[in-house]
Amino acid sequence: MIDFDWMREAATAVGVELADEQIARLDTYAALLVEWNEKMNLTAITDPHDMVVKHFADSLAAAKYLPEGEFSLIDVGTGAGFPSLPLAIVRPDMRLTMLDSLNKRLTFLQAVCEAIGVTAETVHARAEGAAKQKAYRERFDVATARAVAALPVLAEYCLGYVKVGGRFLALKGPDAAAEIAAAKPAVGQLGGRVKAAHTLELPANRAGECDGRTIVEIDKIKPTPAVFPRPSAKISKNPLK
Repeated sequence: MIDFDWMREAATAVGVELADEQIARLDTYAALLVEWNEKMNLTAITDPHDMVVKHFADSLAAAKYLPEGEFSLIDVGTGAGFPSLPLAIVRPDMRLTMLDSLNKRLTFLQAVCEAIGVTAETVHARAEGAAKQKAYRERFDVATARAVAALPVLAEYCLGYVKVGGRFLALKGPDAAAEIAAAKPAVGQLGGRVKAAHTLELPANRAGECDGRTIVEIDKIKPTPAVFPRPSAKISKNPLK
């Protein structure tokens, strides 16, 4: 399915060295993604070369910002499992929870986890609902999200899951500076503080283009007030400022 040498090269470009066994697991993941994508809408990217870049390397770029030693991570709105499943392959000391509002995606992810040997909890819930449940409220060392929503919206959905002393990693596009600046007051209301914005350029896709990425690292410095997250309609209509 995927070219092993290309996968190794792309991972090295984002700071991750992969063993053949890890690439083989990513290859299995890619094959299942293409197979299941014929039955449900999981991804618009099915070209093997571009899957390596836009799914796997993109996800692995966050690896260097994970804690040392054993840790817990929740991937909020996990979709087809990015970035959390590629990260779990390179960090077997991760205790992984994947949350999504669409149960059929979680069925796919359970099949992938079984095939590639990853242990994970899957949670069928809306992000704003589960974040107020005792089982998930401020229980995680790390929360991740790879989504197109603006950062104040993502932060409200995600920071309630992160324990004080933990971090939220938001995977954003290349032009995130203005968005980050605008989001800082909202992040502060939610108990967070923007620590850093890490910019990088992904390896070239099939068309020879190199996409930029920004990984926004937000520290959780105090508890999130109980009122957050608000219902999704309020979050969308009136983002925090």
